Amino acid sequence: MRICSLLPSATEILFALGLGDALVGVTHECDFPAEAAKKPQLIRPRVDPQAPPAMIDRQVTELLSHGESIYSVDAGLLASLAPDLIITQDLCHVCAASPDDLATALAGFSKRPKVLSLTPHSLADVWDDIRKIGEATGRRRDAQGLAIALQQKVAAVEMRVAKAPRPRVLCLEWMDPFYIAGHWVPEMVVKAGGEDVLGRAGERSFRATAEQIAETAVEIIIVMPCGYGSRRAAAEFSLRNLPSNWDRLPAIRDGRIFAVDANSYFSRPGPRLADGVGLLAHLFHPQIVPLNVSSEAFQKL
Repeated sequence: MRICSLLPSATEILFALGLGDALVGVTHECDFPAEAAKKPQLIRPRVDPQAPPAMIDRQVTELLSHGESIYSVDAGLLASLAPDLIITQDLCHVCAASPDDLATALAGFSKRPKVLSLTPHSLADVWDDIRKIGEATGRRRDAQGLAIALQQKVAAVEMRVAKAPRPRVLCLEWMDPFYIAGHWVPEMVVKAGGEDVLGRAGERSFRATAEQIAETAVEIIIVMPCGYGSRRAAAEFSLRNLPSNWDRLPAIRDGRIFAVDANSYFSRPGPRLADGVGLLAHLFHPQIVPLNVSSEAFQKL
């Protein structure tokens, strides 16, 4: 089987299922594991991913307002790779290529490949997507084993923090403007032993005002800009002048603000979300839960 992945999380799942050799095409963002970055890249962004957050937000808003896609698919390369299966997503047209982006590229195919589109909103959906990929690739047993192992890893964290006090937590998915993380992130916060003060489990991330955030009495702030590593997230946070009415927030007063590697552990609906739950649990309850990932996964701000 020849597989193209238009979704970084799907690329991670395919490698976890031992299908790295079957993967013939990926996106510009597929960087884990390291071998993925060596595959032919089918997708290019039409915005500058290195621009400041406010500029990225403006570029994305302008493209979407004109009904234009944020991504371009290399139709010629896709045709030359002759995939049997293409995995894409229909969750967020900002985060990754969608079926709409793919449709034009497939128009000229005489024999159209199978297309598997994923739309996860929760951790259970992510584990089910692993099973779907396993079903589509003939790796049903491996996929089931991986999904169960990830569920058990998260359950072990839940048990460890079950009796601990629950701090009030705010997860910022974007800094300029402020966006509150949604989908599976509020669920991750709860399973890690926290209380998400603004996030809506299973729903899209949404824009919030500085005044709304100032009223939360939040005790821990997690800075997790979509697609950023911890260093870039910390750098962007340091450039932002925080509103003066945030001074009374316990998180600001007590210095419990953390920039995390969202790109690895929160933005992508793949296997490493289980590690993200453990990372959050460590930040919420460092005396109870040891750090389960690299120390570079977060920075205290």
